[in-house]
Amino acid sequence: MGKKNLVIVESPAKAKTIEKILGKDFHVIASFGHVRDLPKSKLGVDVENNFKPSYSTIKGKGEVIKNLKDMAKKSDKVFLASDPDREGEAIAWHIAYALKLSENDPNRIEFNEITETAIKDSIKHPRKIDMDKVNAQQARRILDRLVGYGISSLLWKSISSNTSAGRVQSVALKLICDLEDEIKKFIPVKFWEIKGEFTNKLKLSLYKVEDKKIDKLTDEKVVEEIKKVEKKDFEVIEAKVSKKSKNSPLPLKTSTLQQLASSYLGFSASKTMRVAQGLYEGIDIEGTHKGLITYMRTDSTRISDDAVEMAKNYILENFGKEYLGVKKVSKSKQKIQDAHEAIRPTDINLTPDSLKNTLDKDQQKLYKLIWERFVISQLAPMKYEQFELVCNYDKFSFRGTINKIIFDGYYKIFKEEEDLPLGEFPDIKVGDILEAEGIGRPSTYATIIETLKKREYVALEGKSFVPTALGYEIKNKLDENFPNIMNIKFTAELENELDEVAEGEKDWISL
Repeated sequence: MGKKNLVIVESPAKAKTIEKILGKDFHVIASFGHVRDLPKSKLGVDVENNFKPSYSTIKGKGEVIKNLKDMAKKSDKVFLASDPDREGEAIAWHIAYALKLSENDPNRIEFNEITETAIKDSIKHPRKIDMDKVNAQQARRILDRLVGYGISSLLWKSISSNTSAGRVQSVALKLICDLEDEIKKFIPVKFWEIKGEFTNKLKLSLYKVEDKKIDKLTDEKVVEEIKKVEKKDFEVIEAKVSKKSKNSPLPLKTSTLQQLASSYLGFSASKTMRVAQGLYEGIDIEGTHKGLITYMRTDSTRISDDAVEMAKNYILENFGKEYLGVKKVSKSKQKIQDAHEAIRPTDINLTPDSLKNTLDKDQQKLYKLIWERFVISQLAPMKYEQFELVCNYDKFSFRGTINKIIFDGYYKIFKEEEDLPLGEFPDIKVGDILEAEGIGRPSTYATIIETLKKREYVALEGKSFVPTALGYEIKNKLDENFPNIMNIKFTAELENELDEVAEGEKDWISL
């Protein structure tokens, strides 16, 4: 019997799926994530010698590496199929080192979705490990270690042994403290929002006083004057209809998925990623294991031509030609790891309804969100007419708009939260007189990181994070002593620089 090919992935759930797809000539086994890392007990970075890292086998991974080595010896060819991102590239590199694979060997494969087409295609196109991507991950890992180790030990001495500081965690804490300070400094101001009800039950808002646009009315004298214009006749000075349209939103990237899952489903960022991981790794559907969504860690809103075609066929069949959207191109100025696609269903015909009895409750909710967002992103814009009305009495002008949908487009599936006020247009023209029937009453101004909660640097009050006394103490110490690390721009800019390393445009050691 001939030797088999070996494919190494990160998770056991994925291994089973891929082995079924590749068939009898392949063994697929899992590395269970990283196998080597910087040591836990010491810094592990030679700062004097080009920041040379000394990696060691992660505790408990010795057996995994031994098993990988045994399997590799018995195999014709080894394919490294860790996740398609910087972290995955580094995992592949560490495994290649442990298995003594040649750096020039094209043994790295990657796929954006766990489907038969994507996996079989990746096996046909292996490549060498991308050292630029690996170095970007090493730079991030070493920077995190230098900051975390260096600062945490100082906090242990000056505050308590249960404290820690991380490169991103510390900046997140600063953001929360700074916002809390702003909230505390804020002086509430009493203001009025004035709405008027006119003939035909038209509701219009105060728009101008003496030709000056009003955003928030703070002058109580003016409020008293407005009360006196009840039952007065207002003259219509503007009445016009304009045509407008509203484009469907872009497909999902990781941060948008987390935000929507938080708003609509009440999921924390970590829960969203956990549930999405399960959808990516896939489930059994009628005897076939299938990945349901593309890789869920992505900064891209791009979708492949195949996916556009898949959506197009679905829309033509289910909605009709007029519902086909035009291809969108994201206006992102930042460099993004654009080998990736947006998060989308791998097969649009697997509708949320068709998977009702296959997915658990959380998977069903998240899959529906991803599936719907993908479909609407490919639908035509919603078209509407807007009727704008401005009427005036003395020095007061009131304004309002009514919208009428001409073509529902993507609204067929999804209406935005800030729904357009819809209705039929009244028969009103410039010069008509409206009676003010009543004036409205006054009103008065009224993911982040789990570690911060665990360390008790912040507490969750309602839906808001509030810094604790300990949080403030840590933030003040760090601000005082490490202003460059606590600089929010520095942290954001670093992400761009790591991308430049991954693209081969910047040297990781000088970074």
